[in-house]
Amino acid sequence: MKNEKTKRVLSPVDLHVHSNESDGTVAPADLVKEAKMIGLSAFALTDHDTTAGLDEAIACGKTEGVEVVPGIELSTSHLGKDIHVLGYYIDYYNEEFQERLKEFRDSRDMRNEEMFKRLRECGFEKITTEALLEAFDNPVITRAHVAKFMLDCGYVKSREEVFQRYIGDNCPCYVERKKISPSQAVKLILEFGGIPVMAHPLLYKFGAETLDALVASLKADGLMGMEVIYSTYNSREQRKLKDLAKKYDLVVTGGSDYHGTNKKDIKLGVGMGNLFVPVDCLDNIKKLKNKS
Repeated sequence: MKNEKTKRVLSPVDLHVHSNESDGTVAPADLVKEAKMIGLSAFALTDHDTTAGLDEAIACGKTEGVEVVPGIELSTSHLGKDIHVLGYYIDYYNEEFQERLKEFRDSRDMRNEEMFKRLRECGFEKITTEALLEAFDNPVITRAHVAKFMLDCGYVKSREEVFQRYIGDNCPCYVERKKISPSQAVKLILEFGGIPVMAHPLLYKFGAETLDALVASLKADGLMGMEVIYSTYNSREQRKLKDLAKKYDLVVTGGSDYHGTNKKDIKLGVGMGNLFVPVDCLDNIKKLKNKS
């Protein structure tokens, strides 16, 4: 019993993982098998605006002995920036919750149609909704899918070129998507029994005062955690975020933000090689869930 407890403490987790149900490239069940192979005791499947892969992953996890945490990542907008809010242990079978997610996806679809139109006007005639859906067999088409499709079609030499020249922010074919606010995302997650966590705070490139103000505001709305341990963060950045989390009494979480080959430098569980998310991060989320 003692050895099992020690093994669990030393076994890392990954609380930010994407499958091919959103913009990752690995199927949910295959994520479980990969997690088992590298020694993860648990991971959270946090696809963008969808829970479609959760049942498959959870069922496979029970067979393989890997705990799969039901999660989601909601896309929001604040001060012109894309802000992502993670939600853990949401009642994802709730019909009203699924209706709300459908509204998010419908908004994404409308944005995509306009983006595809602009790309075709730039000479990329193969870019259609039908072509993208056939190529990826995926109901959630993101800009990452568009970049891969354009690369596969020979339109560009790299995915980076797609974002830098065509569909990145402020590029000719970029179309802003109508999004909810971070506050609305936090409240939505709480409404359906989940634990809301701010994802990768430093990626938004806010100044210290702006980030502090946002965290303070979201804490008042019910924010419960902050992703402090992340693939691209160094130790100094992690310390800074830990201090911010402590200031607002937020639990510390962490994850790789694994997307398979769509983010080829990021590996499951270890990020860019040095990531280690202790199981305590998951235990603290569970404690919050048990209190709610």
